[in-house]
Amino acid sequence: MNLIHRRHLLGGAGAALAGLIPFPGFAQAWPAKPIRFVVPFAPGGSSEIIARAAAGELAKSIGQNVFVDNKPGASGNIAMAEVARADDQHTVILGHIGTLAVNPYMFDRLPYDPIKDFKPVSLLAKVPSLYVVHPNVPAQNLREFIALVKARPGNMNYGSAGNGSAGHLAMEYLKMTAGIFITHIPYKGTGPQLIDLLAGRLEAASVGASAILQHIKTGKLRCIATGSSQRLPQLPDVPTVAEQGFPGFEMTQWYGMLAPASMAQANIDKLAAETQKAMKSQAAVDRLNQDAALAVGDTPAQFAQFIAQEQRRWKQVVERAKIKPE
Repeated sequence: MNLIHRRHLLGGAGAALAGLIPFPGFAQAWPAKPIRFVVPFAPGGSSEIIARAAAGELAKSIGQNVFVDNKPGASGNIAMAEVARADDQHTVILGHIGTLAVNPYMFDRLPYDPIKDFKPVSLLAKVPSLYVVHPNVPAQNLREFIALVKARPGNMNYGSAGNGSAGHLAMEYLKMTAGIFITHIPYKGTGPQLIDLLAGRLEAASVGASAILQHIKTGKLRCIATGSSQRLPQLPDVPTVAEQGFPGFEMTQWYGMLAPASMAQANIDKLAAETQKAMKSQAAVDRLNQDAALAVGDTPAQFAQFIAQEQRRWKQVVERAKIKPE
């Protein structure tokens, strides 16, 4: 066999083998299957609204479906612990003020480490907290509500989605700032809480604008103040907490995407880039604006810095308010 013929045969065999051997350059493109986006809270709250808006836009560009999976329980700890152990490269989770900035200081021990077990992907959106009362409560604004609470110490109640939830923190923050006392009744999610609030079994609450704006517009709830730094375009006649005697007061919920620490960095980079693009799309901005939510879409580094900042802030609130698990 001459040399040229031998080279020809070896070249053909090499080409055939190249199709079988998984060289790095021929690795399967990511994502290879639908992405599971876990929400650690019950359906019906701001978390689900943000997650579904993000998932819908992300699916358009990343090449796979992104489906939302609600896994409530234990102030978000159950879902966080599960996703921390996920190694399928296709599971991410919605992180928020409670699971990332409050639980580390509220629980003596956590089944996850918010820093070591996860990689920040992007801050998705911020949602102003609204302070609302049932229409039966004779308070038209925050000043009247505070006067009413002070006149009936311990006899009024407010609900939240659970201990350490954004609504719990928002009301405790107001209580500390205004020097009032009102009994906290925790629920297992915003949905169950809203049922009792709309029925009048709860007198007050602080809830993300996305989840209750429709109930305010129909008169089923009365908004007495917004936690935003400026009045909301959707509620131009409702003054902020700061305007009603508490300068500098601001309370905003926030939601971001996290991936398990086991996710490959190349996959994180692609997911982060596509998520930023999704949250800055006009469709996402318009969709969230309908619910008074602000789309963000920043980088992993920016989100990591934001989480650290929020942890410093809420550690003080948790310790001063002595917030404990249910």
